[in-house]
Amino acid sequence: MAAVAANFDRDLEADFAKVAALIESAREAGVKLLALPEGTLGGYLLSLDGTADAPPAFAGDSPEIRRLAQLAGDMVVTAGYAEAEDGLIYNAAVCVNGDGVLGRHRKVHQPLREDEHYAAGDRFEAFDTPVGRLGMMICYDKAFPEAARTLALDDARIIVCMSAWPGARTNPDPDLAKDRWKRRFDLFDRARALENQVIWLSANQAGTFGSLRFVAGAKVVDPGGEILADTGIAEGMAVAELDVEQALDLARRSMGHLRDRRPETYGTPELAAV
Repeated sequence: MAAVAANFDRDLEADFAKVAALIESAREAGVKLLALPEGTLGGYLLSLDGTADAPPAFAGDSPEIRRLAQLAGDMVVTAGYAEAEDGLIYNAAVCVNGDGVLGRHRKVHQPLREDEHYAAGDRFEAFDTPVGRLGMMICYDKAFPEAARTLALDDARIIVCMSAWPGARTNPDPDLAKDRWKRRFDLFDRARALENQVIWLSANQAGTFGSLRFVAGAKVVDPGGEILADTGIAEGMAVAELDVEQALDLARRSMGHLRDRRPETYGTPELAAV
C-alpha cells in the first residue's frame, strides 16, 4: 500500500498525467492500494479566506471519474475532487478500481471559511474493496475522533485520509519540518491509527498553491501508531507492505480498544453511539 504527497492544480490534463505516472510507479512497486491527496483532480482552494474560486466540479459518475477508474485498473485508488450535485459542490473523495466506483465520501468538517465554497457531507461509512474493508475521510475530518471511530466501528480495517493540509497561517516556521500545523497533522495520523487499532494511510498535497504552503507528510501508519513509511516534507510516495488481518489481530490481541469500550459510561447519546 502507498500514500502520495504531490502537487495538483487546475490543469486537469496535467493532473491526470501525474496520476497515471504515480499509478504506474506504484504498480511497479507491487502496490495494491494507492491513496492520492484531497483535490487530486483540479486542485484545492487558493486560500481559506473565502475569496478564492472553487476548483472545477463534476458529477460522481462523470467521464473524469470513469477515466480515473480506467487508470487504476487492478489497483484500488482513492483520490479527492470537487463533486457537483443538485446545484451544490462538495469536497469529495472516491475509491475506484477498473471495475468502477467502490466507495465515496464527502468532507464533513470544514475549517476556516471552506464552507464558502463547499456544502458539507453528512456521514462516515466503510465499504468493501478487493484489498479489504476501507473507510475514507478528508483532511480536517481527522481532527475529530468520532469520525475515525465511526469508521472503525463499521469494521473499516484501513482508513485513508486525503488532505490539502497547509502549514500554519500565522507565525509560520521557515523550516516546514518544524511547523506546528505539520506537527498536528502527524499527531492526528498516529493517534487515529492507534486509538482505533487500524491501518492508516495519509495522503497530502505538497508544495505551494495560491497562498497555501502544504506540509506533504504522506505516510503509512500501523495499528500501533508506528509510522512505517513517510515522505517527510517533500513530494513522494510512502510505500509499506502489510498483511492487514495479521497486523490488526496482533495489535488487538491483548489491548482491544474497540472491544474494551464502555459506551454506557460516556455521558450523552451522541458519545455513547461511538
